[in-house]
Amino acid sequence: MSRRYSPTVRRRRLSAVLRQLRHDCNMTLEGAAAKLEWSRGRLAHMEGNKWTRPDINNVRLLLDLYDVTDEQQREGVLTLARQSRQRGWWQKYSDIFGSDTYVGFESEASVIRTYQTMVIPGLLQTARYAEASARASLARPAEEAQRIVATRQARQEILDQEDPPLLWAIIDESVLHRLFVADDVAREQVEHLITAASNPDNGITLQIMPFSAGLHPGISGPFVILDFPGEIDPSMVYLESRIDSLFLEEPEEVAEYKLVFDHLLAAAKSQRESIEIMENLLTNL
Repeated sequence: MSRRYSPTVRRRRLSAVLRQLRHDCNMTLEGAAAKLEWSRGRLAHMEGNKWTRPDINNVRLLLDLYDVTDEQQREGVLTLARQSRQRGWWQKYSDIFGSDTYVGFESEASVIRTYQTMVIPGLLQTARYAEASARASLARPAEEAQRIVATRQARQEILDQEDPPLLWAIIDESVLHRLFVADDVAREQVEHLITAASNPDNGITLQIMPFSAGLHPGISGPFVILDFPGEIDPSMVYLESRIDSLFLEEPEEVAEYKLVFDHLLAAAKSQRESIEIMENLLTNL
């Protein structure tokens, strides 16, 4: 499978490019908006990545205003705008994802670092575990649970593409013990984790945060750090709650979570030790 590009990432990049072009012309937000007879808020909306489907004609107007005459550069920005307007694969699951754009960023990430305290990371869930966790979250009806399973499986396709992201997952030990609730769901899920962690070529690193670690920086809750291939797409942190989600993009905010993740790596069991923990759990089933 070839690497999927994400309209979500392209749209974020387009906003950054337009903002930089304005800065290169030494124009203020107010000054640029006034020249186009736009409101300041309209241009701020565009530069702040608050749009859904960028208007190609508006992008052309901005390129003209910023005196971008090089045809290759112009076409590059316009191509970015066209790609930003396309529909991501996740749009067909809008009933599940809603307005959440996390999967749009995940689809093009080069490195995914996740710390989870309650559930197995979505990219490592088996279908039956995904269904069981969906039902447990709020007694989901069968048809909705199946839709959630489908979204999990679609997301996991990024691990099978030509240039998959590096996935580094730290899972609290309590998550494993919470598995043992029904049928063979637990065994299947743990075996899947062991298989993923035992393959040296898949770019997946899995570590267990043991009970013995005591208090540590991760007690504030789960989070995901996403890195992207190019410098123009800066890293971001994703935080999720039951009714909302939050993206942190300020460099100091991202640096804080990267520091926390580094401390968690030091406190967690090694991958080899983590595999042994999971094998022991299987033995005791």
